[in-house]
Amino acid sequence: MTSTKSKQSCNQRSDRLRELAALIDPSRFAAHLDALLSPTTLLQLQKTPRLQERLVELLVGTELASSGDGWGRDVLLGHDPRRAALLAGSIWHARSVLKLVSKHDLAILIGNIGTEAHAIGIRHSSSAVATTSIVDPERLSREIEHDGYACLGAWLKEASELDRMRVLLRLPVGTAAEAPAPEHHNAAGHLLSLVMAHLATETPTG
Repeated sequence: MTSTKSKQSCNQRSDRLRELAALIDPSRFAAHLDALLSPTTLLQLQKTPRLQERLVELLVGTELASSGDGWGRDVLLGHDPRRAALLAGSIWHARSVLKLVSKHDLAILIGNIGTEAHAIGIRHSSSAVATTSIVDPERLSREIEHDGYACLGAWLKEASELDRMRVLLRLPVGTAAEAPAPEHHNAAGHLLSLVMAHLATETPTG
C-alpha cells in the first residue's frame, strides 16, 4: 500500500512539473540555457516530456520542485498572469481610462489591453490609484501593463515561494512583477481582490 501511494505521489509530482514546464515563458529557459539556441529549439526542448521535469528543476531548484506533489491550486485559478496584470493595471489607471473617450484613442487602448481590462477599469473606477491623467493611449497602455505587473508581483509576495514561482515563470523575464515599488505593495491587496473576484466567476483551470 505504501509503495502504491509513493508511486502515485511521484506520478502526480511529475504531471504537475510537466504542466508547469509547458506554461513557462521561453525567455526563462533562454536565460539559463545556451544563449545561441533558437526560439524554435527552445520550444522543442520545452515540449519534450522527458526533459520537462529537468527544465523546471533548473529554474526553481531541485528542493522546491520536489515539493510539487503537494502543491495546491494555482493562485490565479489557472488564468493567464498577463491578463490578471492588465485587469489590475486598468483599475490602477481607471481615471485615465474613463477620460479616454475619442473613438481613435479608445481603439488604440482596447487594441493594446483588451475590452475586458477596459471594462473592469471603468467598473471599478472608485478604486483607482493613479491621480495623474494620461491622455496618450499608447503611453496609457504601457503604464497599465507596468503597474499591473508590479501589483501582481507585490501580491505574490504573500504567496508561498512555490506558488509565486508558478506564476512568475509564466511571464517573460524583466517585467515589473519582479520589482514592485512600495506604492504597488500598498495597493496590490485591494486591486487583486477585485481581479480575483472577477476571475473566480469563470471556471477555474488550475
